[in-house]
Amino acid sequence: MTIEMLWAQDDPAEVLRDRFGFSSAEAVSAWVGSTVERLWGIHVEAPERVVISDSNALAWVSSGDQRLLLKWSVAPERFERLALAATVTAWLGALKHPVSAPVPTLSGEVQVTTDGVSMGLQRVIDGDHLNDEDADQVRTAGATLARLHTALRSYPLGNPRPDVLPMPTPLIEQIEGWITSDPLTLDREARDVLGRLLERASTDLPPVQIVQGDYRAANILCAGGAVVGVLDFEELRLDHQIVELARSAVMLGTLFRGWGPVTASVRQQFLDGYQTVHALSDAELQWWPILVLWYSLALVPPGDDPTGWGRAAIDVLDELRGK
Repeated sequence: MTIEMLWAQDDPAEVLRDRFGFSSAEAVSAWVGSTVERLWGIHVEAPERVVISDSNALAWVSSGDQRLLLKWSVAPERFERLALAATVTAWLGALKHPVSAPVPTLSGEVQVTTDGVSMGLQRVIDGDHLNDEDADQVRTAGATLARLHTALRSYPLGNPRPDVLPMPTPLIEQIEGWITSDPLTLDREARDVLGRLLERASTDLPPVQIVQGDYRAANILCAGGAVVGVLDFEELRLDHQIVELARSAVMLGTLFRGWGPVTASVRQQFLDGYQTVHALSDAELQWWPILVLWYSLALVPPGDDPTGWGRAAIDVLDELRGK
């Protein structure tokens, strides 16, 4: 069994011990096996690998020909959101959307909390992460997001607590607040162009709704030209569809350790794919370049920029100069 970190460069054995309370690989292996059998009634072999991300861990296991993924968190402040994410994902799965739907426990729960741990079990989906150089995959990913948005508009949300699913600040206020914070990567010309676009921005956007929250290559599995799996709804939130669409377009090619921008043609393919399913309103189309520019600028790192976010932001700015 291998134990590794998803993002960080920490020693995974130390993190497993200090953050999750397991003294060894054998200890986590035994816990995973006994937990899955006790809660789901499924006997599994020792995990193939365990991957750690912040306060979350994932273990890939097998039961006969079935490959499963146990995902758990030790961050109590996240437990209610994780439960909501699991419920939403199960609901989408029942509607036949390509999501990694949770496997219910013996008692019918899709996310269970016990002994200070919140966990869910999923079936592993066979596929490769989205390739942003494949135009068919990019357009299909856009269409898939539109279908998810259409479905999520009708999700029976009820009245979630604001700390679980907060209402976003009005969009213009968000961007103006970012500009006012005087980011190191925001020069005068970019500030002027963004400000000018905001002055003309429509306030007539469709209402906010649940959105996936992290729709990009790391969470999109493809087989050929089809999207076969949309993973990780744990960052779901209330927002405008166009906000998620633009953010996803800018970040579409990002993977776990490969954080680089995509080209303007990829963003356009993604937008075109989306609009084959759901045509954007005039107000949303007006916001598209504003949001693409904002996210492009916000992703420019201070200091070293090995993957070229700064150059990508300049290209977006060049497209909008004079508008």
